[in-house]
Amino acid sequence: MTTVEVTGSHVPAWRGGFGRLWSAAVISRFGDALRGAALPLLAVSLTDRPLLIASVTACGYLPWIVFGLLGGAVADRVDQRRAMWTVDAVRALLVAAFAVAVALGHASILLLIALALALTTLQTLFDNASTALLPTLVDRAALSSANARLMTGQQIAGGLIGAPVVPLLIAAGAAVPFVADAGTFLLAAALVASLRAGAPERAPRPAGGTLRGEIADGLRTLWRDRPLRGLCAATALCNIGMGALIATLVVLVTGWLDAGTAGYAAATTAYTVGGLAGGVLNRRITARLGPLRSVLLAGLVQIAALVVMGSVRSLTAVVAALTVFGFMGMLWNVNTTTLMQQRTPADMLGRVSSAFRTLAVAGAPLGALLGGLTATAWGLNTPALLTAAFFVLSVIALIPGVKPDVPVVAPQDGATTAHATG
Repeated sequence: MTTVEVTGSHVPAWRGGFGRLWSAAVISRFGDALRGAALPLLAVSLTDRPLLIASVTACGYLPWIVFGLLGGAVADRVDQRRAMWTVDAVRALLVAAFAVAVALGHASILLLIALALALTTLQTLFDNASTALLPTLVDRAALSSANARLMTGQQIAGGLIGAPVVPLLIAAGAAVPFVADAGTFLLAAALVASLRAGAPERAPRPAGGTLRGEIADGLRTLWRDRPLRGLCAATALCNIGMGALIATLVVLVTGWLDAGTAGYAAATTAYTVGGLAGGVLNRRITARLGPLRSVLLAGLVQIAALVVMGSVRSLTAVVAALTVFGFMGMLWNVNTTTLMQQRTPADMLGRVSSAFRTLAVAGAPLGALLGGLTATAWGLNTPALLTAAFFVLSVIALIPGVKPDVPVVAPQDGATTAHATG
């Protein structure tokens, strides 16, 4: 592990594997952005029914509920590097096959749903392995900076570079964004495979130990940590709202605002620009407020941004609101991930990560369907207001965990950590 200290704060060095992991994450996120922006546009071309469009997003979350906990337990058992590049190689084949189907004119809502289910099933293993792998590449004191750099790089690739070029790629052919996505999966797999990170030292599993028992250990560890428990509950409530917002953002912009494809690209780019600013300023804000209070601030400001999105019928206002929303979303995500990595024993990080993600994501399919129903019943702008209501509940859930001097759990790797200041 290699870190450098800048003005009293540790930041990860690019050598030692972090640079390659960063590059793989950024390249893969570029491809994800191409696919993520192209799928709803393809769905809109196939049907004008908001509920069917929202179903594509909803089915993209369902595997976390079914396989999320299992993915975390497996991530704690296997070579995480090998698991990541293998998953990326399989995802490349799936997306390439989908691109062929689109090129031949066989695209359908059912096929979009099948792709979403398959990719997210594989993602349950990949994401938990990635969360557990990062602390083996950088020192724990540099985790916050490392997560911020990873997420900021992904925002640049996914929003500033990826999403705005989707209309141009679609103009070249509906299958082109998916071909490019398959290529990025392959390149990311090669980069991860080149890492020489050693697996974290794990205590021998007890005789007769089962995956079910190991999953239960992860759930118990998460439940006993008050700040992580509060963050998990808050994130779960947020994700119900986010499911509604993400599933219907395309119809809010292209329908309610009548801003077309260019307006949708502007909206997603605005979110990315806000996220970039949040990644740059995260360290300063967190140093002043502490990680948990930074998350609380993010939730409060996002409520206001969502109200603007759902009540002001202006593309300019929605773009501004999404910029602020993205800024605070980055603050939330970086601090949540870092706290989980710092507070969890290294040999349980896959399981705790999967428990957190599974419980947090569980409501997103419901939110996506609620968004489609709400848009159908009361108007295309109402899902944003529904999201704001769930964010209010999430802030309420977060408050009990925001207390000073909550000790960080000592990892089982010989490292020492400081106290979080909430």
